Amino acid sequence: MLCSNWEQSCHLEASHLIISTEVNLPRKDPRSNIPLLQELVPDLQSVKLQSTVSSLKQIILVQNDAGRVDTSALKCITPYTSIYSELPQDMKALPDQGLSPTDVVNIQFTSGTTSMPKAACLSHRSILNNGVQIGDRMLLTPKDIVCCPPPLFHCFGCILGYMATATHGSAIVFPTESFNAVATLKAVQEEKCTALYGVPTMFIEELDLLADGVVPYEGFQYLRTGIAAGSSVPSELMKKLHKTLNLTELTICYGMTETSPVSTMTATDDPIEKRLNTVGKLLPHVEAKVVNPLDYDQILPLGERGELAVSGYHVMKEYWGAPEKTAAVMVPDSEGKIWMHVSIASFLFCFFLFLFTVSNLFVHKTGDEASMSADGYITITGRIKDLIIRGGENIHPLEVENCLLAHPSVSNVSVLGVPDERYGEAVAAFVVTHAEGEGKVTSAEIKSWVRGKLSHHLGQKSKSSQLDGMVAVSALPCDHPAKATLARLDFAYLRLFDCDVCLFFLPLALRFKMSGLAISWFGILLHCQHMGRVVVS
Repeated sequence: MLCSNWEQSCHLEASHLIISTEVNLPRKDPRSNIPLLQELVPDLQSVKLQSTVSSLKQIILVQNDAGRVDTSALKCITPYTSIYSELPQDMKALPDQGLSPTDVVNIQFTSGTTSMPKAACLSHRSILNNGVQIGDRMLLTPKDIVCCPPPLFHCFGCILGYMATATHGSAIVFPTESFNAVATLKAVQEEKCTALYGVPTMFIEELDLLADGVVPYEGFQYLRTGIAAGSSVPSELMKKLHKTLNLTELTICYGMTETSPVSTMTATDDPIEKRLNTVGKLLPHVEAKVVNPLDYDQILPLGERGELAVSGYHVMKEYWGAPEKTAAVMVPDSEGKIWMHVSIASFLFCFFLFLFTVSNLFVHKTGDEASMSADGYITITGRIKDLIIRGGENIHPLEVENCLLAHPSVSNVSVLGVPDERYGEAVAAFVVTHAEGEGKVTSAEIKSWVRGKLSHHLGQKSKSSQLDGMVAVSALPCDHPAKATLARLDFAYLRLFDCDVCLFFLPLALRFKMSGLAISWFGILLHCQHMGRVVVS
């Protein structure tokens, strides 16, 4: 299958590129992959394949029955049927291969805090047991019917959804190929679902439809549990879900792709304040500790905030085909335990998942700030990483910054996340334009540029192509080497009011520390506002 990001092919050092139909849900409307393919092979009309990926030797077209793409001029593409017909008829069956529980069964691409996706190798043991434990926490039985709107290409759908239900004999309903709030609510009503999954954005849209009368408030009496994950779940939203959709046993998961993915989870019978304000307790056979982000050997006392570290059976085996990257994050300590230092790892469920596992002595540094109570509940108090999580999807500031810097009128930019009631975080950009473009570049133009450029390259990561707000400034602080050594980001927030523009939240990020002095966005904004140079949109 053609990767949605050509860099994945580079990362995997692919020798064959197979273009086929999409088998995972949700399936997007068809579109041509030829422009993306041309990034890999600039001259598709040449018989000799010459690619930007040096290891690529062959491109195989599996199916094009509908003739949607005219491949007659693509000389370097090989039809799959021609390869199959050349196989000898007397081929012997391959010998049986003995399987081990620790064998890799899924190579799951992350969307970590760097723009380069990484291929996390997850084992039979980690995925199967994670699904079992998730279902156990939800008290799933063969009588349960789970409505699962999250996609199957994400761990939320394939492990929290499919694997949890398959291991407990529960039924699972996929309402539509891509998320549709009306279809989801109707599926719950018609199938008499007992559980509902979603990220906060999904739940908010569903509640809005009920409040507006678009979907009648009936048929939800069978609901009892579900999973909310993907980004932080405000306590007020949880209360509405309890009351409006009868999700009185709704659970919260926290984890990431590299941990198969769930590390901690609330239980259906946890006290309400724990289910509203924590990410629950560790799953069985999972270990966690809170460490000093500047000194991983220093374990902090209970109740103190620090970086959460994880260990256990569910930690990935490696980044596939990337021994250097694996070695950089999976480092043995003095006792031989493997610590996985991943301040650059991806989140799976953002404000609710992740921590640790202990049986096979792999530890994963999550990059999240957390505290642990004496009774074992984990509270995520912040993020040490500079990752934006918008509506449950990871967005890398660098990706958006690079896109904006390609705009002919933009000379400098800094992208960061700001609080948003609907999405948890919104994407904001501080933009400096060239002198000739000053005052001429509109917010609408910038947002359109981002949508047009990023939506093509990021494939399924549709929300990543969304820029929510722009702040035009005259200058940004100069970069300094110390910026790269910051162990954490400290954010405060400044609310700007302007009669001519909409209200927007802007952070005071103490991101640039020089000679003991902190140059913050607060100073920039005050200076620019004083000079009449701030435009919030």
